Amino acid sequence: MAFDPATLRYDARGLIPAIAQEEETGAVLMLAWMNADAVAETLATGRVTYWSRSRQSFWRKGESSGHVQRLVEMRVDCDRDCLLLIVDQTGPACHTNRHACFYTAIREGAEVEIMSPEE
Repeated sequence: MAFDPATLRYDARGLIPAIAQEEETGAVLMLAWMNADAVAETLATGRVTYWSRSRQSFWRKGESSGHVQRLVEMRVDCDRDCLLLIVDQTGPACHTNRHACFYTAIREGAEVEIMSPEE
């Protein structure tokens, strides 16, 4: 059965959340948004492309930083309203130069930074 991005459940803005997970380690790297065109481009090129809500344009991961995400596999959740992107990550995934965007933990009621920027 062929996949059609139009069968996904997008929100009122035409977007679907996409979680990037590193293939090699299983680490959750980041969450971003895709529209149907970004999903289609990602599948066609193998290079992960998101939709930038602030710029209202495509955001090809690593276009300016060189920290590219290559798609290994795209998975659709049971409700068809969220994507899991298994990726091969080059360099840090976070714009703060950390390996992943989830670098703050809540421990005993306090925020604790658990990941430093990469040198």
